[in-house]
Parts: sequence; C-alpha cells; structure tokens
Amino acid sequence: MQDAGRWQQESLGEEKIEGYVVSCIFSNEDTGYQVVEVEADDGLQLMTVVGILADLQVGERIVAHGHWKEHNTYGEQFEVTSFSRMLPQDKEAMQRYLASGVIKGIGSALASRIVKEFGDDTFRIMENEPERLAQIKGISDAKACEIGEQFSAQSASRQAMVFLQKFGLTPSMAMRIYKELGQKTIATVSANPYILAEKIQGMGFRRADEIARQMGIPAESPARIRSAARFALQNASGEGHTYLPMEQLENAVFDLTGVQGTELENAITQSVLEGQFIQKNEQNQQRIYLKKLYLAEAGAASKLMELAAFPRRAAKTDYSAKVAEMESKVGTTLSDKQRDAVLAALTEGVLIITGGPGTGKTTIINVLLELLDAERLSYLLAAPTGRAAKRMTEATGREAKTIHRLLEIQFGTGDRERQIFQRDEEHPLKADVIVLDEVSMIDVILMHHLLKAVAPGTRLVLAGDQDQLPSVGPGNVLKDMIGSGVIAVKKLTRIYRQAAQSDIVVGAHQINQGQYPVFNKANTDFFLMKRRVKEDVIRTMIEVILKRMPRFAHCSPVDDIQVLTPMKRGTLGVENLNPRLQNALNPKSSKKAELEFRGTVFREGDKVMQIKNNYNLAWKVLNAYGYPLEEGEGVFNGDVGRVKTINPKLRTVTVLFDDKRQVEYEYMELEELELAYAITIHKSQGTESPIIILPLHSGPPVLLSRNLLYTAVTRARRYVVIIGDEAIVHKMVDNDRQAIRYSSLGKRLCELAAGMEMPHA
Repeated sequence: MQDAGRWQQESLGEEKIEGYVVSCIFSNEDTGYQVVEVEADDGLQLMTVVGILADLQVGERIVAHGHWKEHNTYGEQFEVTSFSRMLPQDKEAMQRYLASGVIKGIGSALASRIVKEFGDDTFRIMENEPERLAQIKGISDAKACEIGEQFSAQSASRQAMVFLQKFGLTPSMAMRIYKELGQKTIATVSANPYILAEKIQGMGFRRADEIARQMGIPAESPARIRSAARFALQNASGEGHTYLPMEQLENAVFDLTGVQGTELENAITQSVLEGQFIQKNEQNQQRIYLKKLYLAEAGAASKLMELAAFPRRAAKTDYSAKVAEMESKVGTTLSDKQRDAVLAALTEGVLIITGGPGTGKTTIINVLLELLDAERLSYLLAAPTGRAAKRMTEATGREAKTIHRLLEIQFGTGDRERQIFQRDEEHPLKADVIVLDEVSMIDVILMHHLLKAVAPGTRLVLAGDQDQLPSVGPGNVLKDMIGSGVIAVKKLTRIYRQAAQSDIVVGAHQINQGQYPVFNKANTDFFLMKRRVKEDVIRTMIEVILKRMPRFAHCSPVDDIQVLTPMKRGTLGVENLNPRLQNALNPKSSKKAELEFRGTVFREGDKVMQIKNNYNLAWKVLNAYGYPLEEGEGVFNGDVGRVKTINPKLRTVTVLFDDKRQVEYEYMELEELELAYAITIHKSQGTESPIIILPLHSGPPVLLSRNLLYTAVTRARRYVVIIGDEAIVHKMVDNDRQAIRYSSLGKRLCELAAGMEMPHA
C-alpha cells in the first residue's frame, strides 16, 4: 500500500495504477460515478478507486491516471482523471468476470461451463457467434441471443469510451456523450462531430471543432460553418436575443471559423432552406432566427391577439359598485388608476399592469381576487420562479405556483433541455382568469408554452415592472408587449403613502428617474457606507452581516441578509465573495461534514442556489417526524436553500429549500449548485430579501447601469446597505444605456394588429 502520509488532499503529481476490478462498492448509473476496489497486478495491493468509470465491471482490467487522496472517513483513495479498460485475457479472469453478474442470467456455475467450453475464444464467441452458446446445457436459443445482445451493448460502451477519450475528453464528458448517443456514438460522431455542440450540454462549438480537426475535417467544411452559425445563434439567445442581424451573425461565425464570403453565405442559406434557421427581411435588415425562437415569438403574438380579441360576457357588466364593496372588504381605497386597472382586468382579454415598487400592483391584485371570489369565477396565480411564487402567495393569501408547475412540466428522456408540458392546447388550464406576476422575468419560450395552455375566453392579467432587468432567457416579452401598443396596459406611477415612508421605495424611483438617491437620513432604511478600497468594502461587509445588522435589525445573518453584486468575477464578484462569506458565516468545523467539488467547498449549513432548471430532481416536504407530506419533481434556476446534510460515503448532499422542499443531490449533480451568500443582481430577479447588502466599486460600464442598480434596490423589504464608492452609485444612475436586445415579439403583434397573416407555431 502507498504511504498514506505521502498523499494528502493536494496531489503531488499525476500517478498511474493498473489492475483488475475485484468489487464494486458504489455505482450511480446516471452519472457513471463509481467506487471500486482494484487488485494490483502483483496481487499484493488492493486499491480503492473513485471517479467517472462508466459502468466498469468486476473482472475488467483498468489502467488509470489520477491522484492519490486521503479521505477523512474512508482513508486512501485513487481519484481517476482518465482511464482505459479492457476485458480479462486469461480463463480464470474471464470466468470471474462472467460470474460477477455483469450479464443477467449467468451465474458462477454457468460461467464456469461457458469458459470451459470455449476457453480463450469465449468473448469472441459471445460477441460474434452468440448462437453457439446454446450448445451449453442450461442455455436455450433465446437465452443465447439475449446474452449476445447484452455483451454487444457492453462492448459498444467500452469502445465508445475509448474512442471519445482519444480526443482528450474527460471520462465525465465521454459518459455524458454515450448516455445521449448510445451504441451509435462512434458512427454518429465520426460522421459529424459537430453534432456534439448541438446535443451535448457543456460541449460547445470550440471543443467539437477541435475533435473535428483531429479527425481531419477541413476548415471550409459546410458542416463546420453551419455548426458555427447555429452555435452563434444559440450563444446570442443566451444573451437574450431571439435573432441576429445577418452582418453580426457573419462576424460571429468568422470569429469562430475564420471563414467568410461566399462559403459562409451558402452555409447559412442551406440552413435556411433546410428549415433550421428563419430568414426575414425586416426594417431594412436581414435577420436570422433559430426556428424555435421565431415560432415562439410568432406563436405567442398570435395567441395574445386571440385572447385580447375574444368577446367576453364581463364586458357587458358594470362592476363599479362591486369594486367599491371589495375595497371596503380588503380595507383599502383605490385610486382612480387602480380602480380602472381592476375593472380592466374584468373586461379585457389581456391586461398588463406595470409600475415600480409601492405603486399598488399587489393591492390591485388582492381587490381583483376578492371580486373574483364574490363572482364565483375561478383563477390561477403564477410567477416565473419559486421565490416569486412564494412571495405572491404571501401577498395574496392564496396559492401561487411557478409557471413550470402550473404547466405540469415533465422532462424529455435523454435530453435534459427538452421541456414537455402536460398543459397545452389539447389540455388547457381550467380557469376564468390567470394572473401572472414578475412578467419581466418570463422569456419568450416559456411565454409561448404558457399561452398555448390558455383556453380561448380565459382572461390574462400580467403584472410586472418594465424597468427591471429583462429575462435571463431569450426575448424581451414585457417591454415588447407594452411597446407594441396593441395590448391593454395600465401604468402606475404614484407612490402610495405607506410606501412613500420608505426611503428604499423613494430611492428606487429616484434612481429610475435618473436622480441621485439620498442616503442615511434619520430613521432611514437606505444606507451608504463609504469605502474607497475594495478590501475595505469586503471587511466592512462581513462586519455588517455578522455583527451590526443582527444587532440593529434582529435578523439572521444567513437567512435574512442577501449580498448582491453586479459581477461574477473580480474582487467583488460572487466567485471571490462566496468563499470569503462562507468562511465568516459558516466556518470549517469538525462537527460539520463537507466536500469539495470542482474547486467549491460545500459544507453543512451553507446557503446555496440552484443555477439551472432540472425537471427530474425529486423533492419531498417532510413533517416533523420525517414522513413525506408532499412529493414531486423539479428544482428550478434561482431556488435558494441551505445544505442540511452531507453523506461522504454515498457522496450525496441534501438541501432544504426556502419552500421546505428537501432534495438529495448526487455528487456529480453538484454542478447545478452554487454558494449563494452572494449572488449576481441578474440572479436576484423575482426574489426579495429582508436586507440587501450591495458592494459597489469600479467595474465595466455594462455592469454599472441604472436598471441594474434599480433592480438591486427593489429586492429589499426592510433595509438596503450599499458599501463602497458613492461616485460609483452616481455613475450607475447616470448610465441609462441598456444593452441592445434583438427581439421581435412587438413587431409580430403589430403585424397581427394590422391584419397581416401570421403562422401559428
């Protein structure tokens, strides 16, 4: 055995081991993660080997590269970074391999008879002439074929992993590719390696392009250029665009491939002719869309106009007296604009209610819901994220769901990004009125799916703040709808008395109007602590979170305080702040289990955030005795919780989210979690926290904008504390430049309103 003292948590260089797998301690079929015991060739050494080992079986020989590490609980382990595998060559090892249970229906006795019959030729017979197995007692013709199919499938897996790792892919990525492409992996990738950029999450064009280069595919290959164009459009959709002007697309493809001119134009034209792209000549500009995004905008526009135009019974009823009655019941007096908004919600097919904080959007919704209850009209409430839905529930006293749960989403088998909604045109949502909050966060794909599930005659009430940051996903749904002028809109501008007493609300409106906010007034909830040096900003921030604010506001440093920052990288970016805050708020302790995953330490008690939608993750809500009250699937981008337990043996992490859902993550699923002591302002959309801490210092202009500051300030319920340079605050207020977002939902709406025929998605 290696000297354990030599191999601590940090490796001293990559090592190599060789031997036969003698047992499997743990295996996760979905991720390929395994813990196995390997016997060295000399038979004197038994090693624990861990990593992505892709269905490695007992009896197989492995040659692995990696690092020795000392696990606190399980001792010395060899962590694999790359490996090769092969079937056993001698008869004894063959028999042990077949007897291990690797092939269903073959036990120890039958394995012995097979190897005795065919000897060194056993594996060749099983793969190429499996019908010959039927000559052995206990194996029928049908069973022989079944054994051959199993053996061939395993052979395909081994060959695919070897093939993929030739190109420098990690076992984890190779496993991901094989799970997607299956036994056709080698043939598919050999025919068109660019399929990897399209189908495999995390691959990207450049990595696929490097594989293609190693395979000898020429630089001017049409497949290469078309893949680059598709990647450029997909990348643009990640920045919020639903299309790119032709010139920008050509520039992006040139940056990726170095190809321009006729070859590039022909490749794009071919993608248009085959229906992958949509090309439109609009406003003296050639625009190129990914087909799904064009159809999403066109379909959303068509359904919005259909809902807006649908004749409704309510339009003939005067609800004025009933609105006044509901005001009394709720205990509020509506302004004329608010009253108009409630009445419009009862008469318009589609209504947008927009306004900043304190302008009464929630009051309008509460009066509307009381009226709907009185009229015995059914309704559904929803918001884009779990936290926004929870806030809507708290504000209305009625159940609100995420849009994904409302549409009863399921997940496409073998394709993590394919969303399958159970609610659609054939199975629409059953409600007289649907009310959506935080609509600025909804991207055009989700809006399209939602609208498909709204039955004709159902009224749609959309509430949101058009001055918030737009959706993370593609499209500019709320602004496009308002800007089109063809959807009914009620804009709220007046700050009501109770809200006007908050310096946060007043300051947010000042920021939005281009005025410098006022800080540190008597009895204020809006503070500025001036610091000119970045390290001083961090030290002050930690002191405020740990000591000052808990004493002042009687709050929890972790649960009630959220740090927001404009950027991911840099001294004041989340990547640097989270480890600093973790060490201060949840320091290392022998009483708390922890593990490291790709450079991030996760510790029991940590505040974490889900960073992508995962519709397959199972969750449960437990009662005080640990029994499930509710179970389901789906954890969504932006959900925040705390690490409850870490099981180093099973390599699982259990997270308890804010809405009491408990989720168990496998080790490799931790790529979907981030520490959340600090999050970007973009990630904070649709959420609220009692206290917001905002460290501000120098940074790129695109990240120091007015609407970014406005969004951050409006996330706070009780207090905002800005720590940093007041000049940066002023710079952000002055910077009203908003990043260009190419979208055309508004244009599609205007075309329909003008009577132009539009395709349905």
